[in-house]
Amino acid sequence: MSEKKHTYEAAGVSVDRGNQAVEWIKPLALSTRRPEVVADIGGFAGGFRVDDAELLAGADGVGSKLLLAKELDQLDTIGVDLVAMNVNDILASGGEPLFFLDYIAMGYLDPERVRRLVGGVAAGCREAGCALLGGETSEMPDLYGSDEFDLSGFAVGRRRHRASAPQSGDVVLGLASAGFHANGYQLIRTIVKARGESWTATPPQLEGETLGAVLLRPTRIYVNPVMRLWDTVEVRAMAHITGGGILENLPRTLGGLGARLNAAAWTWPEEIRLIQEWGAVDQAEMLRTFNCGIGFTVVVAPDHEARALEMLASLGVPAFSIGRVEDEPGVRVS
Repeated sequence: MSEKKHTYEAAGVSVDRGNQAVEWIKPLALSTRRPEVVADIGGFAGGFRVDDAELLAGADGVGSKLLLAKELDQLDTIGVDLVAMNVNDILASGGEPLFFLDYIAMGYLDPERVRRLVGGVAAGCREAGCALLGGETSEMPDLYGSDEFDLSGFAVGRRRHRASAPQSGDVVLGLASAGFHANGYQLIRTIVKARGESWTATPPQLEGETLGAVLLRPTRIYVNPVMRLWDTVEVRAMAHITGGGILENLPRTLGGLGARLNAAAWTWPEEIRLIQEWGAVDQAEMLRTFNCGIGFTVVVAPDHEARALEMLASLGVPAFSIGRVEDEPGVRVS
């Protein structure tokens, strides 16, 4: 058992290096710009106008969660994660996902393994209401070991909602996550290994479920409830809480404003609290690495708060009023 205080950086993943890479990429992308581009790198999705439609596009993967799925031979839902990570980004940009493509790379092409992976992708697409148009499967034995594989995905949507500018005093609503979703698994795996724990362990906090089963719970897809919300209240900003946590993703949507959040206002899933305890992870590190129970945020005016919460609850998505927008940039959690 380790008493070490764990961080994402020490586990091998640097959020700062990732941010630096994005800054270096921006001018390269800008050098390719066409007149139809309406949203560049920095948002949750890129925007491109075609005739009267604005298309939104994004790409993502599932990271180290894939290693756990492979180790436990539970490949049937990791494709749901892949779709969710992409379509939730499209959604946060105000888009309705239209179609999806996957890319699967393997050292040894196992048709049954491909079937299981794509079965999850198809299930995610059905839930998000987007078509699986196709993709690419590549066998590369010189690049991957015989039992190694990776997958990534690409989604395109059309803009259905254009957020208005958030204002100081607006309410930040947090939509509950289904656990860790697909971020921070390098740190999770490092902590579990340091503890000497098994993926089949059943800590009392998990109420009879195994650690592996809880950690492989698929990412929640927010498309249907949030699109319904657009038709009910004025949604001023949205964020998909992924890598960088709420501290880095929420500010991307606030137009230079900031937010003050109350960490006691929402429920942290037991598995997230468990990993924090096992790894002695600081609160700030948790909030910058994991979603900590909030997978998506919506900003509304105060007079729309009650109606929005009522509607989300009726659609089966637990949601919480977690803070307020304020003039000072950045996100503060107390």
